[in-house]
Amino acid sequence: MTASDSVSSAPVVSVIVPARNEEASLGACLESLVAQTGVRVEIIVVDDGSTDGTREIAQSFTGVRVLEPTPLPPGWSGKNNALMAGAREARGNWLLFTDADTVHRPGSLARALAEAQQHGAALLSYSPEQEVHGLGERAVMPVIFAELASTYPPSRVSDPKSPAAAANGQYLLISREAYDVVGGHAAVANDLLEDVALARTVKLSGRKIFFRYGGDAVRTRMYRNFTQLREGWTKNLALLFPWPGRLAVLRLTEFALIVGSAAVAIPKIAAGRWQAGVLASVLGISMFVLLLKRIRRAHFAWDASVLSLIGLPLFAYLLLRSKLAHEMGSVSWKGRSYRGKRAVDFVVSDLAGTGRLHENRPDAGATPSQGRTWSI
Repeated sequence: MTASDSVSSAPVVSVIVPARNEEASLGACLESLVAQTGVRVEIIVVDDGSTDGTREIAQSFTGVRVLEPTPLPPGWSGKNNALMAGAREARGNWLLFTDADTVHRPGSLARALAEAQQHGAALLSYSPEQEVHGLGERAVMPVIFAELASTYPPSRVSDPKSPAAAANGQYLLISREAYDVVGGHAAVANDLLEDVALARTVKLSGRKIFFRYGGDAVRTRMYRNFTQLREGWTKNLALLFPWPGRLAVLRLTEFALIVGSAAVAIPKIAAGRWQAGVLASVLGISMFVLLLKRIRRAHFAWDASVLSLIGLPLFAYLLLRSKLAHEMGSVSWKGRSYRGKRAVDFVVSDLAGTGRLHENRPDAGATPSQGRTWSI
């Protein structure tokens, strides 16, 4: 093989899939990845100490490279260590970090690469279509993702003039050049929200990021049961939202007002006290319509959106559980324990037109009173 042949056969995109006990989902993920067309690709699965059939499933796919990460260094999260191990071996000009529970639509990788290049983005991230099953998932997942859409509006995240930064680690495409310049996952080694932290480092480097809902490209089922859902959101929610306690109270109040209005309206109308009943009905219906309007931003089916009413107290429970776990320094995920902490603390200046970003530390020249603190 000549040097020119070697260059022409080199992958354009290296797909890196971290996997720890993912036998239930990895097969479908890899089937969708090996079927991608329109771009030269290599697929790397990093088996992060799996004790189930994950490794055997990965090895059953021709052309898929299966690696093991180095022993977990002090201060690193397991996922960051696995992602860095895959990146070290990757040969592509672009790196796609994607979770083992994703399924990629035909041709989506080539389209994503073209979209990143079209927007001049060094990092492109999609929020996948969420597949939900069971009453609990269908009720609470729309509430969580609607709240995320409000906290991290894609238009602001994708705006180079805005300091807002976010990404979804289920689908994160980044140029090799940008990844290396910002230090890769080594730069965010101890962050449990490595996707948001990596997006922040890329944006702070002056490079553009592009973020949107990507149901046309990828879908995922994040959790297989309520225990996994509870553990996963306990790890993440207190990091994603600035004031989880306040948000929990707000959503519980919203739930109480909607349900309370119905509880007042029905007996009042039944007793012929129309004026009080109608007023209570108008209040309850108006608040429920506003809830549905907010939930529809999350791109879930109508039945799940309607169930979001009972998802409000469940969301509040998960927020408070996450807050407590982080405050007590007891966060667990996939058999590993981590010290709870705010992964990223920084202040976004509210001064019009400044667009300044300050780290929330004593020498950063900003305090919460000077701006709006985001902890993500």
